[in-house]
Amino acid sequence: MQIKKRNIGLTVDDSLMRVYVAAPEPAGQYPGILFYGDIFQLGRPITLLADRLAGYGYIVAAPEIFHRTEPIGTAIEPGDLGLMRGSDNARRTAIAEYDADGLAVLEWLKDEDSVLSKKLGTIGFCIGGHLAFRAAFQSQVKATVCCYPTGIHNGELGRGKADTIERADEIEGEVLTVFGSLDSFVPPEGRDKILQALNKAGVRHETLLYKADHVFMRNDGYRYDPVATDDAWVKITEFFESVLG
Repeated sequence: MQIKKRNIGLTVDDSLMRVYVAAPEPAGQYPGILFYGDIFQLGRPITLLADRLAGYGYIVAAPEIFHRTEPIGTAIEPGDLGLMRGSDNARRTAIAEYDADGLAVLEWLKDEDSVLSKKLGTIGFCIGGHLAFRAAFQSQVKATVCCYPTGIHNGELGRGKADTIERADEIEGEVLTVFGSLDSFVPPEGRDKILQALNKAGVRHETLLYKADHVFMRNDGYRYDPVATDDAWVKITEFFESVLG
């Protein structure tokens, strides 16, 4: 399915937040997806993933998570300096601010004529996986995909300690988690803690585990694993179709 792309601006807490929107080209109504990138924001490797998902028949809306601390349109260059810069942005953003951003995008999706407002989902990568998990606290979110989500197991997200894992019982929709067994950012004990919390909360969920490293779905780094990415993508799109289709 061909897609069309545009940028919109949403004002949250008196800060203008750019949202990259990818949508199917054919006119119609489609499920909506709140899409979170990683700590480097919306560089082309991330927007390519958003475009790919839109091609399966979804309105995909990806916010810049550091709009309060970075100029509009900033894509941070991966690497040691980029990681320091992204981590500093994350540290200076309050957890409540992240939540407000996610809610703003979900409300925008609900109000769009081309979006099936009762079929909303979310997906995120790295820090975005954590943010997608928190977005799932909203009852309108029916399907959530968290790809190698950092900080859920230890409360690291932004300014202050995140209560994410303690709030797993607020999730009403279904969840798919995607992990790499070589990922030191989400070690085995961290994965287990997340899955145990979902089990305890009675959340309907499934998980995928690949022999891969952190951010293995980014196609611009040494950790990229195209085979694991392709397999994960098949299962991610099947999951969204089963819940939102």
